[in-house]
Amino acid sequence: MDTAFEILATLSFCHLLNDMMQSLIPAIYPILKQNFQLDFTQVGLITFVLQLTGALLQPLVGFYSDRHPKPYALAAGMGFTLLGMLVLSKAGSFGMVLAATSFVGLGSSIFHPESSRMARAASGGRHGFAQSFFQVGGNFGSALGPLLAAFIVLRHGQTSIAWFSVAALVAMAFLFRVGSWYKGSGAMHAARRARTMRHDAVSSRQVATAVLILLALLFSKFIYLASLGSYYTFYLISRFGLSVQSAQIHLFVFLGAVAAGTIVGGPLGDRIGRRQVILASILGVLPFTLALPYANLFWTRVLTVIIGMVLASAFSVIVVYAQELMPGRVGMIAGLFFGVAFGISGIGAAALGALADRTGIYYVYRLCSYLPAIGVLAFWLPKVDHLTAQLAEVSPVVPELEPVAE
Repeated sequence: MDTAFEILATLSFCHLLNDMMQSLIPAIYPILKQNFQLDFTQVGLITFVLQLTGALLQPLVGFYSDRHPKPYALAAGMGFTLLGMLVLSKAGSFGMVLAATSFVGLGSSIFHPESSRMARAASGGRHGFAQSFFQVGGNFGSALGPLLAAFIVLRHGQTSIAWFSVAALVAMAFLFRVGSWYKGSGAMHAARRARTMRHDAVSSRQVATAVLILLALLFSKFIYLASLGSYYTFYLISRFGLSVQSAQIHLFVFLGAVAAGTIVGGPLGDRIGRRQVILASILGVLPFTLALPYANLFWTRVLTVIIGMVLASAFSVIVVYAQELMPGRVGMIAGLFFGVAFGISGIGAAALGALADRTGIYYVYRLCSYLPAIGVLAFWLPKVDHLTAQLAEVSPVVPELEPVAE
């Protein structure tokens, strides 16, 4: 089976645009904090609303579309993100900011499980590679958001956020074409057939245990990433006296490292085994997170790059590992894990914001440095890498790409 690189590239690019717009919101927190006189608890609440709306519907969207695929749902979902950008640019109150972020989160709740399913359909059996290639677009988009915020929104003000609605329109056009490919590719029917497949080599109890362990690992990974994604700029400004623009650039570098780590994880899992990559990614980052709160500015830069790369290598591998445990539940698994990731990030951001108001940012980073120790649970994941070849036999066959009829 051949990998449909054109489809993967399109999905990755649209993931870049989607997550760029989503990451723009945390990147402009200093502006929103000043404009609306917000405290850290309210800043955390914005992230909570953004991530929670992006989390609640994802498993349901995936569960439904596993049974009733909707090839044009991606383009329709991007319309909510478009609306969110426009509302945010005109928001005159904290309530409107929360409403705008909920629209953006809703768009993501549709985008992630559906696009993950289509990426797997286009993988040609290279599931880890396809998932990483798809996700790296989102990571680069997340890194691009703070950079664009620093050089556009900080200079031109809140109303300039409306310019980013053009990105949503572009994504809608591309996603409509992807939907047309998916509808005519035969992958929809193959996905329905795969729902009837299961692996007797792994018991239902092992599957349930593995899913619980994976969720615990996601808790560790995304709470820690929430501490950096939401409050890293404030930490740099408070601890090292950096300007807002300089702190945004440091955030961009960190998120760029996350993007680089993502593209490595999936192919590495295809080669050496997903369980090994998961273990090394979560538990292996512990020495670096423990050192970070005590580092000077230079070593803070170095450590955050290492932490971003190592931690990021886990997520695509975790998603594919879970999909291989539960064949035919591609959308539901993608929705569950993307949704849990967003939900954990939102709850974590809100809790860490409230904690920072009481104890200070520095204490938050010392506390979070112990989270990767949860990675020790990965030793109890079942060794199921030998099932990968069996799963490839029921993967959707990717047809040759043909121009979509006008």
